[in-house]
Amino acid sequence: MEKVSVFGAGSWGTALSYVLAQNGHDLLLWTHRKEQADEINQHTNKRYLKDVKLPESLKATSDLPQAVAHSCIFVLAVPTKAIREVCQEIKKNLDQKILFVHVSKGIEPDSLKRISEMIREEIPEQWIEDIVVLSGPSHAEEVVQEHPTTVTAACENTESAIRVQDLFMNQYFRVYTNTDVIGVEIGGALKNIIALAVGITDGLEFGDNAKAAIMTRGLAEIARLGVKMGATPLTFSGLTGVGDLIVTCTSVHSRNWRAGNMLGKGKSLDEVLQEMGMVVEGIRTTKAAYQLSKAYDVPMPITVALYSVLFENVSTDQAAGSLMGRTKKNEMEDLVDLL
Repeated sequence: MEKVSVFGAGSWGTALSYVLAQNGHDLLLWTHRKEQADEINQHTNKRYLKDVKLPESLKATSDLPQAVAHSCIFVLAVPTKAIREVCQEIKKNLDQKILFVHVSKGIEPDSLKRISEMIREEIPEQWIEDIVVLSGPSHAEEVVQEHPTTVTAACENTESAIRVQDLFMNQYFRVYTNTDVIGVEIGGALKNIIALAVGITDGLEFGDNAKAAIMTRGLAEIARLGVKMGATPLTFSGLTGVGDLIVTCTSVHSRNWRAGNMLGKGKSLDEVLQEMGMVVEGIRTTKAAYQLSKAYDVPMPITVALYSVLFENVSTDQAAGSLMGRTKKNEMEDLVDLL
């Protein structure tokens, strides 16, 4: 049994807490809202996981110093935009080295930092034992129903990845290891952009042909950028590449797909965000990916088209037309670039 602190009580943070509690670990889940902590201690979190009974051993708190003091393993499950703020609060209370496990999927606009890089910038090196990325095709709603799920624990230090693998793995939650941190983080973040684009095509009622095209060409964009940033090409054919892309682009559980679907049906971005009521990571990540495509000189036409819809008031129909009317090219050029 290990002591573990989870920071962030949204759907994914709660689902992972469910797994950890079921695995017999001494788990404390932190939320910044006292009323939510009180509800979780009554074994529900209805806003995020309706009709789910949480294990009695799953305890919650809104006292951040208490969560920090509880363990030396921290699972960061807050949205990308909150990573720095939460890390800044955490470091005020540290007195030992911590194994950080981050489970969010995004890139910070402007700085263009991956989440592991953001953590290293905010937490002094003296307090970091290691940083592991836990990512893969995984809907919280299905994890708490104990449906079979597979994810990847990525760290350059294989021993740390195996430690996280042992922490989470059970009969319904299978964890693989990987040393390609860049590839796992890029794949997890950028698949949200493609899911937004697929949602738009579904909202426009373009059918399955268009969906398959966006997913396939979207994966090529993700891999092109990831390899240019130092990732291993094979990572994008694994769980955190094509696996995560499939689940996010094809499921009604996907926030990014649902947001894109509403955009395709003619709703404005403000209307979509108000109706969703939860963080849609792909919107923020689209801006960062657009900036990365410029910084690394990587052609990313789907990303550019989505950026124009989200931030330049281009209609979804116009953006679709611009993609279809691009200069002709050979499909194999992308594959050659990755070798």
